[in-house]
Amino acid sequence: MPGLLPRTLAASAAAGAVLALGAVPAALPTAVPTAAARASDRPVCTSASSAHRALARRLGRRITAALKGRTGTESVAVYDRRRGVRCGVLAGRHYDSASVVKATILAALLWKTAGEHRALTASEDALATRMITRSDNRAASALWRSVGRARFARFLKRAGMTHTTLDPAGRWGLTRITAADEITLLRRLTEHGTLLTGRARAYELGLMHRVIASQRWGTTAGTPAGTTWHVKNGWLPRHGKDWRVHSIGAFTGRGGDYLIVVLTQGTPTMAYGVGTIERVARAVHGDLAPGTRVAIRGGLPRGAAETSDGSVPPQA
Repeated sequence: MPGLLPRTLAASAAAGAVLALGAVPAALPTAVPTAAARASDRPVCTSASSAHRALARRLGRRITAALKGRTGTESVAVYDRRRGVRCGVLAGRHYDSASVVKATILAALLWKTAGEHRALTASEDALATRMITRSDNRAASALWRSVGRARFARFLKRAGMTHTTLDPAGRWGLTRITAADEITLLRRLTEHGTLLTGRARAYELGLMHRVIASQRWGTTAGTPAGTTWHVKNGWLPRHGKDWRVHSIGAFTGRGGDYLIVVLTQGTPTMAYGVGTIERVARAVHGDLAPGTRVAIRGGLPRGAAETSDGSVPPQA
């Protein structure tokens, strides 16, 4: 199993404006960058292999172009296992998790049951299926209580998700996440190791591949044919405005072996946040799997209502 966190990338010359994927920043930026400032930021994309450094540079330019001029704040993390390509844009910045944290809740549950030397019960299986495939909040709350705050915190530590923090009031939808830690979670789900069994990993990835059609937007946009996608999204307006829209995705099979995380905040609408995520996703898929037929076009379903994922009460 590789290290708990992806390799630290070269530091940005912009004094923390771009954070290396997996790096532990001394201090995260507290102000939302202006559009002008973001336009000058450069994503960090590197490859351990000299054969793929040109690809990494090209991918960095394409991610930059995808983010240029967008309203709000965005964090991006990409990891291509086969080529050793790693990218990060503000990968250490914290965001309210919304429903994206449900993937971590399930991973913590699977870790818990493995420690108890048992399989999921029929009830746990039903709750997990609803939580991931339909983003059901009651199911998430039930499993959150089953795992427990202390055990969830221990799972984060064991997984190497050291910058993910819990809401003091215990609201799982306000767990604070980073793009770097979400990549770490996806690596835990897609790599052999001692934290989660192969069966547990296959179970969770299988549910992430069965997400209902109306929730398949985000990092799946531009997925090439022949690649199997696994996705979990979150969409949350705080106090009726200022959307947080996130998407984490793992892409495996003959078409690729890579991970994409895009977190956004301050977008004027849910659809706008989805659009930002999908601009980045198409750039990544297009560079890592060029010349292939696109299997998923992306976008919200026609007529979809802009309503919260319900991960946090409206008054919170």
